[in-house]
Amino acid sequence: MSSKRKVSRLYLKEEREAYLFLLPWMLGFIFFTSGPMIASLILSLFEWNGLTSPIWTGVNNYINIFHDPLFWQSLKVTSLYSFGSIPIRILFGLLIAILMNQAIKGIGIFRTIYYLPSVVSGVAVAVLWRWLLNPDFGLINILLSKIGLQGPAWLYDEKWVIPAFILMSLWSFGSIMIVFLASLQGVPTELYEAAKVDGANPWNIFWKITIPLISPALLFNLINSIIGSFQVFTAGYIMTNGGPANASLFYVLYLYRNAFVYFQLGYSSALAYILFLIILGLTILMLKSSSAWVYYQGGIGR
Repeated sequence: MSSKRKVSRLYLKEEREAYLFLLPWMLGFIFFTSGPMIASLILSLFEWNGLTSPIWTGVNNYINIFHDPLFWQSLKVTSLYSFGSIPIRILFGLLIAILMNQAIKGIGIFRTIYYLPSVVSGVAVAVLWRWLLNPDFGLINILLSKIGLQGPAWLYDEKWVIPAFILMSLWSFGSIMIVFLASLQGVPTELYEAAKVDGANPWNIFWKITIPLISPALLFNLINSIIGSFQVFTAGYIMTNGGPANASLFYVLYLYRNAFVYFQLGYSSALAYILFLIILGLTILMLKSSSAWVYYQGGIGR
């Protein structure tokens, strides 16, 4: 009996220590994540400018959103950017990860170089790319002129501003590359050797072995990229502030304007929850579809 009591006391002590270590995170989650989310949900049911008393409006903020042309414009801009940048960034990150997976001397230096842009401040990156994309003296148009091409106005052209942001998004592929690289290094080399013995060519090896075995990493990068692309703010705010003619009015930038320019805090809270539902829906869609194309070596998957 005494030994059982000692074991139970030991478990109780470990449980208390675990909760003690978890306490800072739990307090942070309550006060800085879940608390503001609940407050924002309540606030979305009011009309409030931050100075006067809130006025109950019920779901009117949500109804007004769907009659707001700038809401649809911001959703369109963000969707075009997301569905244009995500495939390119994932493909580019995968290709670089394959290159960085080679066993050559000094490969660690190249991995660091390719990852470094991902840790640079968003404001600094926006200022840099605003210079690179300048139609008069930007480096990109200068290089295009060297090969006889007339560069577009980029950020000053309604047709080219979103492609400019998509081009800029390639700057931050480092996180995607690191996840793919870790996944590639987990693929058993015996499978590649067996495939070569059976006469498989590199293309078949890539599609039949590499892609299925790194598909969980692909799913992870895809979901993270969707979430990140629908939350673009810094680049749009610093580089164009939504222009020209709202052609780069990203969703979060429009949300920011309603909250801190127009002081429509209830309306902006409703916009935030609409964005939450959009991202949640896309994430669930990816997770539901993953059973058809994600392979888990443990046997859970398709």
